[in-house]
Amino acid sequence: MAEIKVAFWNLENLFDITASPIAADLGFTPANGWNQAVLDAKLKNLAEVINLMHGGQGPDLLGICEIENEALVKQLIAVTGRQDLKVATYKDSPDIRGIDVSLIYSDKVFKQEKGATSHLVHLRYPTRDIFEVPLTVKENQATLRVLVNHWPSRRQGRWETEALRITVAEHCGRLVDEYLKLGREDLLQLPNTKASLDQLNALWNQNVLVMGDLNDEPFDRSILDYLQATKDLDLVEEEIKKGSGSNQIPTVQTYLGKKAYLFNCMWPLLGRSDTGTYYFGGDQNTPKPSHTMSLLDQFIISRGLYYGKQKLKLDPASVEIFTPPVMTTAKGRPRSFNRQTKKGYSDHFPIQCVIQTV
Repeated sequence: MAEIKVAFWNLENLFDITASPIAADLGFTPANGWNQAVLDAKLKNLAEVINLMHGGQGPDLLGICEIENEALVKQLIAVTGRQDLKVATYKDSPDIRGIDVSLIYSDKVFKQEKGATSHLVHLRYPTRDIFEVPLTVKENQATLRVLVNHWPSRRQGRWETEALRITVAEHCGRLVDEYLKLGREDLLQLPNTKASLDQLNALWNQNVLVMGDLNDEPFDRSILDYLQATKDLDLVEEEIKKGSGSNQIPTVQTYLGKKAYLFNCMWPLLGRSDTGTYYFGGDQNTPKPSHTMSLLDQFIISRGLYYGKQKLKLDPASVEIFTPPVMTTAKGRPRSFNRQTKKGYSDHFPIQCVIQTV
């Protein structure tokens, strides 16, 4: 049994030094103090934390967000010094700020399969995509489908922007449904056999990993009600059951009505005082008494990945917020990057976990 080291990190405004013709990144140009020396320092600092992850071994799979383009992902990989790290097929999104999501993987551990897809969510303005990457684990040929997310910000107010996150959550949840269930037409073509029931359960138990900065917490409506990611195992534990009597497969109505609940791995961390990945409330060094850390960055998994049904099992006990002393302030907040001093990292802590081969 091998361990696959996984992480996700919001890198906070990793832009290159040229102004984009389509993005609102004018604050990240040499005229505004964002020059090559500052960018190099930012990359060096980020790479330092990445290499500290997982006890200094670094991740085998790293989802990232708030990065402008593929060239920057490759520069970041180069600064880590890791020859095995590769960037998954890059997809530029139409986000108005010019920031994307991406996925980095070790080619010693994974093979990227065809079908990397950028799923756009059409709001009134261009937004970041949901980035889907299918992978195969080289050791045991297990498949893993990864969805990297960065949902709309709370910048204009939590409740004022909630509908935007609900829209993206619903879209992401619909994608998961498509992976784990057959559609009506395909279901109607299935013969009433035990082999068909096995086929339905093979789909139901696929390994799906949703990761990202969701800009909502595990208990918010977007995640609980629309993505359908829960802490309650009784909602995710059942397989597809045979039909009644001589029916080997369930009726169309029963099957299509079955909800593909996901398991949110972050709930145990909510019980810890002032624990989270992001601090909303001003200066991290002088936090406001009424504000605490928010748990916005999350790992969410399919039942198959929770129970190890198809050669991979995420260990819930391994899920943690990575808070290395080098990027943690005296008040326990993430240390943002400062372009004047060239010190700091990101306004988000990374998260990390372990997937075991079984």
